[in-house]
Amino acid sequence: MDIQSFKKLPLNDIYTVAFYNLENLFDTKDDLNTLDDDFLPKGKKRWTEKRYEKKLMKLGTAISNVGYHRSKKAPVLVGVAEVENKRVLKDLVSTKNLKKHDFDVVHFDSPDERGMDVGLLFQKSYFEVETTKMYPLYLEDENGMRDYTRDVLLVSGKLNGELVHVLVNHWPSRRAGADSTQHKRIKAAQLVNRIIGEIHQIYRDAKIIIMGDFNDDPHSPSIKEHLMEPRLYNPMETLLSFTKGSLNFKGDWNIFDQIIFTHNFFKNEKDKHTFAHADVFDKKFLKVYEGRHEGNPFRTYAGKKYLGGYSDHFPVYIQLKK
Repeated sequence: MDIQSFKKLPLNDIYTVAFYNLENLFDTKDDLNTLDDDFLPKGKKRWTEKRYEKKLMKLGTAISNVGYHRSKKAPVLVGVAEVENKRVLKDLVSTKNLKKHDFDVVHFDSPDERGMDVGLLFQKSYFEVETTKMYPLYLEDENGMRDYTRDVLLVSGKLNGELVHVLVNHWPSRRAGADSTQHKRIKAAQLVNRIIGEIHQIYRDAKIIIMGDFNDDPHSPSIKEHLMEPRLYNPMETLLSFTKGSLNFKGDWNIFDQIIFTHNFFKNEKDKHTFAHADVFDKKFLKVYEGRHEGNPFRTYAGKKYLGGYSDHFPVYIQLKK
């Protein structure tokens, strides 16, 4: 769809689907089963209730505005990463700017050592959950011991009456180096492909949305060679440039945050959702406004230093018309 035709669509017919890495959304309570000590009132980050509530309010403001300029409503589905538990998501959807939209959440605890999970926020007026399932990503370290990481979340449900399947991901990080950790993200891609295959065995023409922080760009081997297949389309591939992305590392833009979907979202069928638009939500209020990091995501922390921002990632989103 060209941009002029998209702008002429009735606002009630546009629905936003988003993904947002929330940058360490921890509560202030000590969880003895995870490595959350830095994010406690007496921890390295001095993570207080006041700071926690401020971050919740900022994230709620950001999420409620994603895609609003065209749809005039908050996103109907929002995949999230880097959340500690279900409580923080419940606290998030209870904030002023999200509570009025009647969001609910889907969340499972994953085996990640830091307690970092993925989840899905959804507006109950537009989306009805039917089934949920977690798929563990089994990895081993150099000693043959299990390397615990985030599970893949599958949520299937009716979006405005149409069945869609949403996969929420947060693939293994590049912290030890992009090349030395690449095999882990390739395994994640293979797992997602297996899940897609399982869905298609039951629903031959299933509509599937794959979203997440993949810790790789659209052209990286894990995405381009091991995830993408003829049934899938990645609108984020054309968004990355020298001046645009969802996160910035040492002056270079990446678009690790992506939303990929099956080609049947291009079919124009009565009472079905069709792809209309994709973008990075990088509005000015989410950016650093001055200094050498001007234009980068306004993050909560830089190392131990508290900045009081939103996240070190921008949200990404697609918009569907019906």
